[in-house]
Amino acid sequence: MTGDEGGGDWRAAALSHAQIIGSERHHTLQRADSLRERFHTWRFETGEKLDRIDLAPDLAERIGSKRWFRGLTTLLGLSAVALSFWPSFEPLEAAPAAAIDQSAREEFRSHAITPLALGGDTGSRMGASALVEELPSAPERPQVQLVATLAQGDSFTRMLRRAGVGSGDADRVVDLISRAIPLDDIESGTQLDITLGRRPAPGETRPLEAIEFRARFDLALGIQRGDDGNLALLRKPIRVDDTPLRIRGTVGSSLYRSARAAGAPASAVQQYLKAVGDHADFDRAVRASDTFDMIVSYRRAATGERQAGQLLYAGIERGGEAQTQLMRWGKDGRFYEASGVGEQRSGLLAPVNGPVGSRYGMRRHPILGYRRMHSGLDYRAGHGTPIRAVTDGQVTGAGRMGGCGIAVRLKHSGSLQTRYCHMSRMAVRNGQNVRRGQVIGYVGSTGLSTGPHLHYEMYRNGRAINPASVNYVTRAQLSGDELQRFRSSLAQLKTVEAGAALVDLAPRPEERDEPEREIDKLAVAQTRQIAGGP
Repeated sequence: MTGDEGGGDWRAAALSHAQIIGSERHHTLQRADSLRERFHTWRFETGEKLDRIDLAPDLAERIGSKRWFRGLTTLLGLSAVALSFWPSFEPLEAAPAAAIDQSAREEFRSHAITPLALGGDTGSRMGASALVEELPSAPERPQVQLVATLAQGDSFTRMLRRAGVGSGDADRVVDLISRAIPLDDIESGTQLDITLGRRPAPGETRPLEAIEFRARFDLALGIQRGDDGNLALLRKPIRVDDTPLRIRGTVGSSLYRSARAAGAPASAVQQYLKAVGDHADFDRAVRASDTFDMIVSYRRAATGERQAGQLLYAGIERGGEAQTQLMRWGKDGRFYEASGVGEQRSGLLAPVNGPVGSRYGMRRHPILGYRRMHSGLDYRAGHGTPIRAVTDGQVTGAGRMGGCGIAVRLKHSGSLQTRYCHMSRMAVRNGQNVRRGQVIGYVGSTGLSTGPHLHYEMYRNGRAINPASVNYVTRAQLSGDELQRFRSSLAQLKTVEAGAALVDLAPRPEERDEPEREIDKLAVAQTRQIAGGP
């Protein structure tokens, strides 16, 4: 380097390998003496040699070179080794089946377990010896108790005879029961507890000893054979309370779920929704904070059975004030408002549950092939789908009507008429009065039709109109004495307390099956004392 003492320029000098002065200290390599160290040394050296050999080169690089062919050879060799271990699919040798004769087969079968449904005839058995004596006849039970069910469309006499009752006893039972109640009033599905006695002689029919069944909700009947051998009828009236069931609650997010949670029967909730929906716009008339109020006809039997009937009252309250009050009135079962007006503001019903396939207007006829007026709506529906009247009316035509096939024509108020075409069959006759929603026929493909569907037409003063443009309203007005009776019945019905009908009827002394115990009397007295009663 060069420069002055006070500081100068310094330049780096390049030295050769021979000019570098080595260190005076000697470097000593420690030899691997232990077996473990020798193994690691050998593995390290072997790994370096294998890396230099490059046994598995990348076949995607330098295609066609010696290195590539060496890698291909390695691949083929490894594939050949893998294929050499491929398993064989030759069948395995097994021992030949042993020859089993009939006696050995029966012995094996005796140790098996056969299901009882197949007879259950397995197991070892011993042959009868000389000490075994055959009975002259098998003993029978002295009494047989069974349950018979009256099927739909079946007669009482046939049901008894199928149960094993003799023809004479069956005729006598039918005669006794018909004196107490008409046989047609006994509902299908009624179960009868029948007791048959001992046969008087082998091969003869068992005599009837007793029959018990629930003939009506408020009546149980019994047949008993007396000491003189004659059958007698026993009437067992059941006390029934007809207090209606009133259910109230908050609408919440779902009126159906709220009403069901409050204890309302599913059928009553469906009637409630239909009644309110027919008289008001349900989405606008009902809020989540409103209170629903429904009264259902209800019957309680002293024996504990309950029976819910049809909806009697449907109401909606908002802020403590009644917004909607509907009560069923009249022999037709129509709902009327508190003012005495029965009204359906929801418009016409859809005649079938299905989408509209072809609308009102000019179109090319799918069968005739030319354009003409399509004076109705075509609903797509499957064969046999029920067709319902869109509103109240009278049948003015029922039968085949040319290209409409089997059709029904209804006359409504307000100079309106409707026609339902291409039916598979009808459910009404000419001159019959029908109600809104009543089934009048079933979807088919009669007449000029390419497939099952309903062609629905509407006429006003004899001229075809678009059915989709009509919003029909049905009204009924009460007046005079009938209106006064209606309002009086509504006021009396609303006096029913909510949930009062859910309380069990207190049994009377004559209705108790067992005498009342002293401890039970003491418990009742203590309850009354706590409640402050007499």
